[in-house]
Amino acid sequence: MSLIVDEHREYLSDPARLAAFSRAIREVVRPGDVVADIGSGTGILGLFALEAGAARVYSIEATGMIEIARAIAARNGFGSRFHAVQCHSSEARLPEPVDLFVSDFVGRFGFDAGIFEIYPEAAARLLRPGGLLLPSQLSMFLSPVERADMHEQVRFWSLPREGFDVSPGFQWAVNTGYPVTLHAHDLLAEPAALVSVATGSAPPSPFRTELEMPITKSGTLHGLGGWASAALSPSVTMTNSPLATDRVARRNVFLPIGQPFEVREGDTLRVRFALRSADQIVSWRVDVPSRPEVTEVQTHSTLHGMLIGRDDLERARPDFVPVLTPRGQGRLTILTLCDGKRPLREVEDLVFARHPDLFASRGEAAAFVAEVVSRYARL
Repeated sequence: MSLIVDEHREYLSDPARLAAFSRAIREVVRPGDVVADIGSGTGILGLFALEAGAARVYSIEATGMIEIARAIAARNGFGSRFHAVQCHSSEARLPEPVDLFVSDFVGRFGFDAGIFEIYPEAAARLLRPGGLLLPSQLSMFLSPVERADMHEQVRFWSLPREGFDVSPGFQWAVNTGYPVTLHAHDLLAEPAALVSVATGSAPPSPFRTELEMPITKSGTLHGLGGWASAALSPSVTMTNSPLATDRVARRNVFLPIGQPFEVREGDTLRVRFALRSADQIVSWRVDVPSRPEVTEVQTHSTLHGMLIGRDDLERARPDFVPVLTPRGQGRLTILTLCDGKRPLREVEDLVFARHPDLFASRGEAAAFVAEVVSRYARL
């Protein structure tokens, strides 16, 4: 079962998000513009652009959602100006340069939906000189938070379960970022701006900063909360900030600490933060320098929360000599047979004949071929 369609139902059910994009697109699209909607999903952002006067929209979507986008565009009378492109943006080749990119690659913490990897690469190939990016700027924010319920999720691993000691899982749990909906009353200090970066570039890697955050509310520090703000146009900003009245329905990020501690109004929390956006790695370190007797330095990183098996690490060693598995051999056969001369039926027959131990039926072989061909073959 797939929940992709329902995920997009949620996007279309967020009035703050839709209103922000609609206003911004109307502000920047000029009559006759050519627009690329990257990761288009239902195509709604492209429809906003067409409604605002764009001559054409290239709707770039790697998944089968492209069919829903096609159908919605046709139903609303935009079929002739709406051009579906089913592929990842890194593989997209368009017949003309575009005047504007639109997309919603804005994650809970900003960077985590991949915008800094997607936009610069696509803009270099597809955007005309002087073209615009929407969003154009991404900012990340951080605040110390009190959320006992979220820390309970981490502490879960510290207690026996059905008589078994599951505490080894704690080191992964405490180095993980969790989706959470933060509220203003959860914040123990005024939010601090971490970084603001143009989406056509990328933050320094690694990006490092140190913040001193005056505590404005006494309570228990359970971790740090993060969120983002995206500049969609000169006058429109979209954010999931817990302090915003028009926040979009997008959760925030909770970065836990191993040992919660009490903070008092007037304390200064020191936070050291590091980010490698391309690798999706965040590191955080907290302490209260004026109270070392109660707040020892605590350091965490999502690098230590990654679930990487030791076999996978062995395969990544530079001196590892790889040998294809039977399924790998099957994939190699398919790719070799896709020479631009053989029809798909012949490829399926040959794969089934050459790998009798891999497939119980020709139908299984055909499904395997379809999986490979749909990913790597071009129309």
